[in-house]
Amino acid sequence: KGLQQYMEGQSIGKVEVFTSKLRWELPGSFEKNLSNQTITTIARRGKYLILEVSNGHCLIVHLGMTGSFAIFSTMGFPKYDNSRRDKHDHVIFHLGNGTVIAYNDPRKFGMMDLIPESELSIYPPLKTLGVEPLGNGFDEKYLKYHLDRRSSPVKNFLLDQKVIAGIGNIYASEALWRAGISPRRKANRISEKKAGLLVTAIRDVLNDAIKSGGSTLRNYRSVAGNLGYFQHQFCVYDQEGEPCSNENCDGQIHRIVQTGRSTFYCPSCQK
Repeated sequence: KGLQQYMEGQSIGKVEVFTSKLRWELPGSFEKNLSNQTITTIARRGKYLILEVSNGHCLIVHLGMTGSFAIFSTMGFPKYDNSRRDKHDHVIFHLGNGTVIAYNDPRKFGMMDLIPESELSIYPPLKTLGVEPLGNGFDEKYLKYHLDRRSSPVKNFLLDQKVIAGIGNIYASEALWRAGISPRRKANRISEKKAGLLVTAIRDVLNDAIKSGGSTLRNYRSVAGNLGYFQHQFCVYDQEGEPCSNENCDGQIHRIVQTGRSTFYCPSCQK
């Protein structure tokens, strides 16, 4: 939504590429196929941004761990100075109305690709994505069906983008705490009642995070350059050793590692 108000409906005057390899190499036609085109719509699918342009192509963007867009040279934002470009500004979009959008990514784990719109439905990273957690297709019935077919820990299950698109490590921990479910519990041992609570918890956590502008860990910023502040509402994530926030619990937050990722939870009230 942050990008929509500045880019949607605007023409791209030119594109400058300073780093051609992010997670993957940018396509050779990248600058040519985006310059002098209009961005018709901006959408999201899971963790991917999809920008449709007027020549029938789609720009696919994944921010990775440290990627972000920054706005320059429009009302309320600083003027862009190319001579003082940040070394991590890898792609610069100069819009027809004078606005400048810079893609910044210190660790270069993000990606950009450009494909014909006709290939969007078969694009490999997108075609295998599961339902949107804030969409109508995500409900207790859908979640229970897939939980019953997995014996892995439920935390690992929630990070499977082929089942639910867009849930990250932080929000999985927070949602499980709100639902009172241990991240160690096997997915197929989750009751129907708990599955319903988990659906509600996931939706609530994501909506709260959106309202708060995301979570600032390391390099995340909004397009306006603001730090997200949902991390100030964390109940378990990065709270190891702190008392549980559940008013009916006197437990303490623990940290474990699951499939190489940190998981935070309260063993006293998450079963």
